[in-house]
Amino acid sequence: MSFIPKQRLFSRQWFIDYGLILLGCFLMAIGYDYFISPHKIAPGGVYGIAIVLHHVTKGVFDAFPEGLPVGATGLVLNIPLTIAGIWILGPRFGIKTILGFAICSIMIDGITWLRVDGELPLVNDVLLSSIFGGLLIGVGLGLIFKAKATSGGSDIIAMIIQKYSGWSLGKLMIIVDSAIVLIALVAFEDWRIPLYSWLVIYITGKAIDVTMEGMDYNKALIIVSKEYDKIKDHILIDLERGGTMLQGKGMYSDEEKQVIFTVITRREVPILEEHIHRIDPDAFITVMNASEILGEGFQSLTKKVTQD
Repeated sequence: MSFIPKQRLFSRQWFIDYGLILLGCFLMAIGYDYFISPHKIAPGGVYGIAIVLHHVTKGVFDAFPEGLPVGATGLVLNIPLTIAGIWILGPRFGIKTILGFAICSIMIDGITWLRVDGELPLVNDVLLSSIFGGLLIGVGLGLIFKAKATSGGSDIIAMIIQKYSGWSLGKLMIIVDSAIVLIALVAFEDWRIPLYSWLVIYITGKAIDVTMEGMDYNKALIIVSKEYDKIKDHILIDLERGGTMLQGKGMYSDEEKQVIFTVITRREVPILEEHIHRIDPDAFITVMNASEILGEGFQSLTKKVTQD
């Protein structure tokens, strides 16, 4: 069974996807070259390993007096990982993934080669570098993920281990990346390295989420009230929002209840809460963050998932 989505060549979506991959790889390269690698931070993944090898091999090879190139080393590591992934897991890694990690590797070494100041960090503050490096790498990866691709790396290792261990993929990715961070600790013998590396991993993950899901100010509300009809009218007429009526039952009283589920903006939350308080002070309201809303009145589900 193929896991590779089919896409019409040179379609509008084709240009969008490959544009996202190029931009994502460029942002990742800037993050690694200017903020992460100069401080010997190894935030997991093949490029984390590549950064360790780059610094420990300085002066070892005549062909690479400054150490093994980070991008080329990442590419060399990614190729067998991808082949192993295809062999063990099936065709989950299409041409986008292969081009993704190839372009990222080329850009990382290309930008390093073009820099007039060599491998000096953009700023000497390691904490500031960790924050901005993590943001750039996270946004870059998020753009690559939005194009239905990956940059290869430790996620393939985690997928392979998951197949034979049954552990969750999320936990395995944390374990694999943490193991790479600890390798950096052994190589550089500096406790600050893993601490900054874990900070970069955390910031990268948050930046990926924001890039893929957006910064949405919408809130999801679950409302339980005897005055559900009046609340429903206020939502439909005054706020001009929709919702869903659910049939519920009280766990303690065993009483039948009507439950309203609706999504409104952050600004509308206090307006609705004040209205509910006026008509039913005993109402039960749960307000939840809604990172992504798809459907009528919000972002189009069809526009998000379909490809030309």
